[in-house]
Amino acid sequence: MCREAFGQLVFELENHNRQAPAERSTEGLVEDLADLLLEALRAEESAMKGAAMSSKVTSELGRIAVVYVRQSTMAQVTGNLESQRRQYELAGAAEKAGFASATVIDEDLGRSGSGSVQRPGFERLVAMVCSGDVGAVYCIEASRLARNGRDWHHLIDLCALAGAVVIDPDGAYDPRLVNDRLLLGLKGTMPEYELSLLRQRGIAARDSKARRGEYRFMLPPGFCWSEVGKIEIDPDEHVVAAIRLVFAKFTELGSAGQVFLWLRSVDLKMPVVLRNIDVYKLIWKAPAYHSVMQILHNPLYAGAYAFGRRAQRTRIVDGRARKVSGFDKPREEWNVLLRDNHRGYISWQL
Repeated sequence: MCREAFGQLVFELENHNRQAPAERSTEGLVEDLADLLLEALRAEESAMKGAAMSSKVTSELGRIAVVYVRQSTMAQVTGNLESQRRQYELAGAAEKAGFASATVIDEDLGRSGSGSVQRPGFERLVAMVCSGDVGAVYCIEASRLARNGRDWHHLIDLCALAGAVVIDPDGAYDPRLVNDRLLLGLKGTMPEYELSLLRQRGIAARDSKARRGEYRFMLPPGFCWSEVGKIEIDPDEHVVAAIRLVFAKFTELGSAGQVFLWLRSVDLKMPVVLRNIDVYKLIWKAPAYHSVMQILHNPLYAGAYAFGRRAQRTRIVDGRARKVSGFDKPREEWNVLLRDNHRGYISWQL
C-alpha cells in the first residue's frame, strides 16, 4: 500500500507541468511525498525494533516476567496516579508478549531509589532473579529500578548471570550482549546523575533563601510565621507566658536541671510542637528535660535567624550507606546566623 501511494505521488509530480491545472500544487505533492517517506521510515524502525526485541525475548518466554513498580515519595503515590497506571500496565504488556506469567512488585511505593533507605521490593526482585525463574524485568524507566549505581549494576550483573532481559518502553536489553550492556550502563548512570543534580540545585536554592532569612522551617513553641514570611511572637498569650516563665526561672535558678525540676514540682504543662508532620501542630505536655534544653539553647529565642545548626552523618550498615541526623555543629559552621532578625524573648547577650 505504501509503495503504491509512493509511486502515484512520483507519477503526479513528474507529469504535473504537462497536465491541466491540478487540484494540488507542486509544493503540496512534495509535502505529501515527504510525509510518506517519514511514515515509511518510522514503520521500518518500529519493525526492526520489534524484531530485535522479539529475538531477545523469545527464548525467555517460558519463565516469568517481573514488573517493578516504584515512586519515590508518598506525595507522588497519592498525587501522581498516571505514573502508577503506566507502571501497572506493564504487566499486561508482559502477558501480551507471551510470558508464562507476570508478577508485580510494588512494595517500594513511597521509597526513594537513592540507596539511602531500605527497599524490600527491590530485595525481593533481586532474590527472584537469582532463583533463575525470571526471564524479564519490566520497568517504565531505569530510574524506577534504582537511582544509585550500586543497586543498578548489581541487578544488571545478576540478570546477565541468570539470563534475564531488561525491558522498558524503548526496547529489550540483554545484559549478556556488549552493546546492550553499554546502553544499560548509560541508562543506569543518567538517573543517578539527575538525582545528584536536582539535589545540588535544591540545596543551593534553599541556602540562598536562608541567607536572606526567608526560608521557612518548623518553628519552636512561641513563634509563628507571618503572612509576609517573617518570624513573629506567637499571638497565643498562654504559649508566650510559658516560654517567658522558662527563661525567668533559668535566670533565678541558674541551671536547666533546676528549671525542669521546678516545672515538674508545680505540675506545669509546656507547649510542644509535633515534628515530622506537614502541618504545624502544638500540644501541651508534661515538661521533659530535653524540651527545656531545646528552649534554652535555641538562638531563635534571642531574636536570631539560625539555619543549619545540625548535620547528618553517613554510616555503613550491612554494606549500605545510612544517614543519621541530629548532630550539633559548632556555631561557626552553621549555614546561616542572622542576629536581630526578629523580636525575641531574650537578648543575644543574655
